[in-house]
Amino acid sequence: MPINLPEGISKLPITAWQNGHQNFTHNFKPDCSFKLTIPDSPPDSAAKYLATTANFQWLIQYAIDNNIQLRALGNGWSFSQVGVCEGGLVDTKSLRLSFKLSDSFVSQDYLDTGHESGDLFLTQCGMSILMLNEKLENDANPKRSLKASGASNGQSIAGATSTGTHGSAFKVGAVHDTIRGLHIVVGPHRHVWIEKKSNPIVSDAFMNWLGAELIRDDDIFNAAVVSFGSFGFIHGILIETEPIFLLEEQRAASVLYDDSLIKAINNLDFSEFGIKLPFPPEGPDKELYHFEVLVNPHQFEPGNPDKGVYLKTMYKIPYRSDYPKRVRDDQGFTYGENTLGVIETILDTLGTGISDILVPPLVNKLFPLAFKASGDAFGTVGETFNNPKFRGKAASAAIAVDSSNASHVLEEIIAINHETPFPGGLAMRYVKGTSAILGFTHFELSCIMELDGVDSDVSRRFFSKIWERLEELAIPYTLHWGKFNFNLNPGRVRQMYGDVAVDKWIACRNKLLDADSKKVFTNNFIQSIGLDG
Repeated sequence: MPINLPEGISKLPITAWQNGHQNFTHNFKPDCSFKLTIPDSPPDSAAKYLATTANFQWLIQYAIDNNIQLRALGNGWSFSQVGVCEGGLVDTKSLRLSFKLSDSFVSQDYLDTGHESGDLFLTQCGMSILMLNEKLENDANPKRSLKASGASNGQSIAGATSTGTHGSAFKVGAVHDTIRGLHIVVGPHRHVWIEKKSNPIVSDAFMNWLGAELIRDDDIFNAAVVSFGSFGFIHGILIETEPIFLLEEQRAASVLYDDSLIKAINNLDFSEFGIKLPFPPEGPDKELYHFEVLVNPHQFEPGNPDKGVYLKTMYKIPYRSDYPKRVRDDQGFTYGENTLGVIETILDTLGTGISDILVPPLVNKLFPLAFKASGDAFGTVGETFNNPKFRGKAASAAIAVDSSNASHVLEEIIAINHETPFPGGLAMRYVKGTSAILGFTHFELSCIMELDGVDSDVSRRFFSKIWERLEELAIPYTLHWGKFNFNLNPGRVRQMYGDVAVDKWIACRNKLLDADSKKVFTNNFIQSIGLDG
């Protein structure tokens, strides 16, 4: 029998779905998926937003009545199955309304801290990081900037926060650490606005417009901000931005792996390494924003300058309009290429003839081209962390460790590579620790070991050996929720985050979702890791 769908909801005829990186295909239940669009009939953007909230509620009621699971889908960026379910998907990519808050919508408490209403930007869940950068850097007046970004910009903002997307802004944190409020639809008759009690943001006037239940609770906010879509439909996200700035990027090749570098990568202590940096870490109108070490595991040897590492540094500097734009070099690489970009180039080169044996020689060839030393490059956040293209079955794992263990873990990875050559490369990025309860960047200073390669049995064995070795050595680690993490189980999650944190996260979820709604937002992934309690 045909369903009478509200305006803004349409059926999505999909069963088999493949994620963007093509490393898995998922089967959804037939005739259970939907696409959300902005309703036409409401008179303005504010009314359209409220109508879309009602549509989310309709979908939850439909799922309860028909006993199906639902998950919002953004841009399908994750390598893991964290964001899929056994029922249907809800395509939210068309939900891209955004709002600059007026003073009347912002609490006096927030303004009293020295902030302005212009620091805040409210966006719907379907807005991609790419589009968000364009809104802030090009359309806003005055121009604004995200405080932090991942290495690329294809994720939806809801997907980026839900799985812990990060870059290497070691003084700021991950993307979700810049979020100040969440509008989540948690049931057919309930939607909530969540912010920290310790940092109240919105005013009574805002809440009267939104019509949601206000929840000011640090624990619930810290649980919901990284929750994989399992707390309900995230409809709106309030981000704290800052005046636009530029990033000045430099690269250095064949940097000797010695004691001074070890001190830098273990503690970001540049007291002995500073002479090798292009500028001091702190200076007038120029401060180190991003520090990244890139390693070709097939050409690495401590103390050997011919087999050193590559460095990528970015300094935050004041914005000016006449900066030189980035250009692609004659080898096809953009200044600022990342390890995943190198792997995608390899996939382009080998095509259907892909072989694990062929990859290391190409890594040896392409690393010096992609990360060669060069003159300074300038760009905004949006221009620096740009839009890659999917080029085939890439594999990516990201392991967070306390930075004090960084050199030890790197050396263990290199030793494993001698036994099981990895068809890929390694980058080390640094992220300020998060207050998100299950944010994987939860060490005070997290060093993220980014392992990007070709998706194959060899890559998966390589990842497994690293995880097993860290456990043998009792080195605490966590895994990116949106990347390869197939070793996760209830015991490992509790080992990584602790019983107190896991139990708190589950308790916060249970406060938001009643029994019927909880079934809608429970998928195999959270069941498999013991977060469905």
